[in-house]
Amino acid sequence: MSLHKQAVLSNSVVQERAMSVLAASKMVGAGCATIALAGVGAGLGVMFGSLINGAARNPNIAKQLVGYALLGFALTESIALFSLLVVFLILFA
Repeated sequence: MSLHKQAVLSNSVVQERAMSVLAASKMVGAGCATIALAGVGAGLGVMFGSLINGAARNPNIAKQLVGYALLGFALTESIALFSLLVVFLILFA
């Protein structure tokens, strides 16, 4: 095998390895970005658990508490959507 063919072959192997390392890095980064979704799930559970607890303790302000809980739900879900946006940017951009 000539020296030129050997250099071209080794160059293609290096490029394939670089592409596989890049793909693996994207997957690891996307996995790390999804950790925020676990925090969102825990936050929602705590928030609605506190809503039930507060409504049981003081039923007179239950409607006001539901309004606060829905606002908190919307803000917490926005964090989840932003983290999913980051995941898709990592994977497909």
